[in-house]
Amino acid sequence: MSHGFETLAIHAGQEPDPHTGAVIPPIYQTSTFAQDAVGEPRLGYEYSRSANPTRDALQACLATLERGPIGLAFASGLAAEDTLLRTVCRPGDHVVIPDDAYGGTFRLVARVAQRWGLGWTAAKVSDPDAVRAAIQPGKTKLVWVETPTNPLLGIADIAALAEIAHEAGALLAVDNTFASPYLQQPIAHGADVVMHSTTKYVGGHSDVVGGALIAASTNLGEELAFHQNAMGAVSGPFDSWLTLRGVKTLGVRMDRHCDNAERIAAYLDGHPAVSQVLYPGLPDHPGHETAAKQMRRFGGMISFRVTGGEEQAVRVCNQAKLFVLAESLGGVESLIEHPGRMTHASAAGSPLEVPADLVRLSVGIETADDLLADLEQALG
Repeated sequence: MSHGFETLAIHAGQEPDPHTGAVIPPIYQTSTFAQDAVGEPRLGYEYSRSANPTRDALQACLATLERGPIGLAFASGLAAEDTLLRTVCRPGDHVVIPDDAYGGTFRLVARVAQRWGLGWTAAKVSDPDAVRAAIQPGKTKLVWVETPTNPLLGIADIAALAEIAHEAGALLAVDNTFASPYLQQPIAHGADVVMHSTTKYVGGHSDVVGGALIAASTNLGEELAFHQNAMGAVSGPFDSWLTLRGVKTLGVRMDRHCDNAERIAAYLDGHPAVSQVLYPGLPDHPGHETAAKQMRRFGGMISFRVTGGEEQAVRVCNQAKLFVLAESLGGVESLIEHPGRMTHASAAGSPLEVPADLVRLSVGIETADDLLADLEQALG
């Protein structure tokens, strides 16, 4: 019998504790485990970097939600990205990244992995021909996409890019952080691996930092698991437990995020101080049809550009009251930020530099009328 998403989020990998009947998986806050005899760890547990029951529960749940055989939980989203890069690439290889990628991804590729010998090209991932042109035959091992992208909310056609990557002998990795597995499941569209910053919507409460990889094949999953253990940037037991607690309400939270974002996007779209609204749920968004094809709904992230340039964008961020001025996204509370000076400052002066007049919103689950009133006074 197949179950719905919300049922799986609550139950997958989370059977009641067989020893006590505890409904919620316990926090196994231990670094090591007693062995029954030399070389005979009980249930395979010997050291928490290698395996921990709380992390295993989270990994099983995320794998189920993303429709992959193996899920892995990390200390952060960037730790997950780093593990993927060093698993599938070698010095001299090449990757394709979005031309408006998350600033941390750009920094990891351009200022860390490049020094290790990894080449990269930025391409507009909403344009399959641009991605095809960026691939270097025989050298490109990974096509890395975000959809929606951060912060310009571009939409990549996952199925089309999977075909292009596979024709070139490369893997397609999808950063699914903005959508969450509730709204989009890239493996079902041909992706080889999915990444999440579980800090964001999966955890959902701005109280834990984490990352995840879900592989589409057992072979890739086992390679990633080897590197997860060898490199060691794993999610700790308490962080895993917090993330698992958050994911239980992912479906109901995402519906409210989307409800609020749709109202706010429509409001901003008609505001005289706003020159452009970037939200895939708007019919005139260039990626609207593709997003509708591969997403359940259009998410809780909105970016917009203001008519008064950088000075006004910064002023709007500073004047917001209910929207908290802070980096990150995906929590129950609404956040506002200036990407050029905050999350994407590392891309300044590069081909990935974001517009100075851009404001990014992470729309929370508060009362929508209160959020609209706050934006009205901030833009006023």
